[in-house]
Amino acid sequence: MEIKDRIRKELDSAPVVLFMKGTPDFPQCGFSAQTAGALRKLGANFRSVNIFDDAEMREALKQYSNWPTYPQLYVKGELVGGCDIAMEMYRNGELRTVLAEAGALGSASA
Repeated sequence: MEIKDRIRKELDSAPVVLFMKGTPDFPQCGFSAQTAGALRKLGANFRSVNIFDDAEMREALKQYSNWPTYPQLYVKGELVGGCDIAMEMYRNGELRTVLAEAGALGSASA
């Protein structure tokens, strides 16, 4: 399977996909931890992909998204942004709205 097809398959696997360093339970960088934490605080249903598990995908995703760093947050297959953007959206309430529109909110507590 071509790498772009593999990326697309990941993006199609859930309404919200977070490509991150590590996992939500064991993040391997502070930015990934913050982004996963914000999603969890909102009660979001999301799929995470540990970019350390696949070096080919890690490099190809930078080209695919035209975004050089991780984490990368996608909603409905579209790049939302990295940690700074996700956290700003979390603080101003926009992230909750985007996630709700995508049908990705469970029982929210924040």
